[in-house]
Amino acid sequence: MNTPTVPFFIARIDPDGQQCDAWPEQPLLLSMEQGGIDWPSSCRNGTCRTCIGMLAEGEVRYAIEWPGLTAEEKAEGCVLPCVAYPMSDVRLEAPGI
Repeated sequence: MNTPTVPFFIARIDPDGQQCDAWPEQPLLLSMEQGGIDWPSSCRNGTCRTCIGMLAEGEVRYAIEWPGLTAEEKAEGCVLPCVAYPMSDVRLEAPGI
């Protein structure tokens, strides 16, 4: 496996304030797991929605268009970390908040 290279971003998780490095070339979920953050997940391809959260701050991109989210959900700030790649520092609200 290739080691990610800089630059990297910071992912912060609310409400507990955990944070980890978030690499632009890998999904947020993988970065969170590598950083010791426990986040629900299942399919890892954007279809099951188990990992859905809210993007409170920052910007992400998707490798596939509309991965398991409606246009309205994306506009409201919903994010699927399993297929979302950070483009800046991000702050996520954990599921169920």
